[in-house]
Amino acid sequence: MSHDILLSPDAVKELNSLSDEQLSLLLSKIESLPAAVLTSDIKKIVESSPNAADVNWIEFEHHRVNAEKNSDTEVYNRFLNILASEPEPSDNAPSSESGASKQHSSPSFKPGSEKPSPAGSVEVVFSYDKTVAKREVRDFSLYYNKRYQSLQHLLSSRQELQNVTSIARVLAKKDRENLSIIGIVSDISLSRNGNLMLTLEDPTGEIKVVVSKSKPELFKAARDIVLDEVIGVAGANGNRVVFATNIIWPDIPAMTEQKRSPDEAFAIFLSDIHVGSNNFLPDEFNRFLDWISGNAGSPSQREIASKVRYVFIAGDIVDGVGVYPGQESELVIPDIEKQYESAAELLSRIPSHIPLIICPGNHDAGRIAEPQLKLGTGFSKALSNLPNAVFVSNPAVVRIHSSPSFPGFNVLMYHGYSFDYFIANVDSIRTQGGYDRADLMMRFLLQRRHLAPTQGSTLYIPDPDMDPLVIQHVPDFFVSGHIHKCSVSNYKGTTLISGSCWQSTTDFQRKVGHHPEPARVPIVNLQTREVKILRF
Repeated sequence: MSHDILLSPDAVKELNSLSDEQLSLLLSKIESLPAAVLTSDIKKIVESSPNAADVNWIEFEHHRVNAEKNSDTEVYNRFLNILASEPEPSDNAPSSESGASKQHSSPSFKPGSEKPSPAGSVEVVFSYDKTVAKREVRDFSLYYNKRYQSLQHLLSSRQELQNVTSIARVLAKKDRENLSIIGIVSDISLSRNGNLMLTLEDPTGEIKVVVSKSKPELFKAARDIVLDEVIGVAGANGNRVVFATNIIWPDIPAMTEQKRSPDEAFAIFLSDIHVGSNNFLPDEFNRFLDWISGNAGSPSQREIASKVRYVFIAGDIVDGVGVYPGQESELVIPDIEKQYESAAELLSRIPSHIPLIICPGNHDAGRIAEPQLKLGTGFSKALSNLPNAVFVSNPAVVRIHSSPSFPGFNVLMYHGYSFDYFIANVDSIRTQGGYDRADLMMRFLLQRRHLAPTQGSTLYIPDPDMDPLVIQHVPDFFVSGHIHKCSVSNYKGTTLISGSCWQSTTDFQRKVGHHPEPARVPIVNLQTREVKILRF
C-alpha cells in the first residue's frame, strides 16, 4: 500500500518467496511503470523483459481486465506470448491490434553492423503470421462470430446505438417502440412494393428490416449494403420486423487534425510491378530507379529524392506463373524464382538506407487466400537478400517515422483483391467510375471497417480466433494497388492512396474495362501531408 501497488492473489504467493533484496528490486522496477495491479504475469514481464518500460501498459491493463472477465483472452495472451519470446532488446511490445509488433530501427543493416542507422523508423504493428493449420466447418462460424464481435464493439460506441437490443428480445416484444439492433446482413431483397428488405442476424436470432423507398436518402444509402457486413439499425419494431429510420455503419471517425511530421521527409508508394510479364515496362521503371538514386531529374527533383525515407510496395512484385489460363504466353520470364531474382536485382538499386516495406499480392508466389503471409521465403527468397526489405502480410499495419517527440504515422496496407467484387456489385461505385475510382472503393471499405466484408469477395482463411480483415484502428494512410489505377484522395483525415503499376494494358484488362495508368508514383511530404504524383 505504501508503494501504491495493488496485489492480485496469484502475485502474493510468488512475492512471499522473494528475499528482501529481490522484493526491493522488483518494487523499484514496478514503480516506474503505470501498471496499477501487480499480477504474476506482470511480475514475470518486469523480471524477464528488458523493455518493460516500452510496453503499452494502458492497453495491457485493458486487455487483462477483459481476459479476467472471460470476454476476450486472445489479445492478452498474444501480449504475453510476444513479451515472453522477445529475441532482442530492440523489440517493442505490440499495440492493441493482434499480431507481432517489432521495431525495425535499422532495417538496412545486419545486426552488429557498424554502419549508420537508416533514414526512417519502421514498426510492424500488425502482420499476420499464424502457421498453416487444418480448418473445419465450425471455423467458418467462429470466424464470422469474431467479425461480429469486433464490429459490434465499434458500433456500440455510437451515439445512435446507445439502446441496442438483441434480436431475440426484439422478436419477443409485443408493444411497438423505438429501438436499435446490430447485426450481420444475411440476405438482401426488394419487396413487391419496391422497399428494401434486409435480414439481420446476431448470436440470438435473425429479423427482417424494412427500408422504405419513401425515405429516399436512407433508401439510397441502403442500396449499397452488401451481404455479410455488420451494421446498426435504428427504428421501430412491428410484427417480427424492424422499420428502419437510420442505418449506422462502423465507419471511421473524422480526424480533427491530420498528423504532420516535425521534419521534412517523403514516403513513396509503388504497387503492381509485374516483373516477368511481357508487358512489364523496364525503361519506365529504370527511370524511376535512376531518379530515386539521385542520378536523374532536375535539381529540385533530386533534392526530393534525397529526402525519401520510405518506399511502400503494395503487392504483385512479379507477374507470377499459372495465375490465369494461358499466362505462359505472356511471360518473358517463365520461371517464378527467376522472376523474383530479377525483381530483387531491380529493387537493389534503391538506396539501401531507404526501408522497403513489401506486402504480397494475388500474383505473388504463396497462397492467394487472405491474409497472405509475408514474402522473402520459398520461391521469393531472392528478395530476402535486400538488406533494407521489411516484409509484412497482406493486409498489414505499419507505423513509420515515429520518434520520442512524434507518434508516427500508421499505414494500412492492402493489395486490394476484393476490389473487383465490389466494383462489379455496388451500384454507387460502378456507376460513378468503377475501376477509375479507387477512392470510392477505399472509402467504401473504411465505412464498413472491413477489407472484404462479403463472402466470395476474396478468398480467405477462416481464423477461428480473429478476423484479420477487420480494420480495427483508424489509419493515417490507407494504401492499396491491384487495379493499376493511380489515385489520391482524403476521407475524414485518412489519406487514401492507390498505387499505379509498371505494366502496360493487358488483353484481359481491355476486356473488363480497365484503364491502367502505368509508371506513376504517389509521393507524400510527411511534414505537410501534400501528395504529388510523379510520372515516369
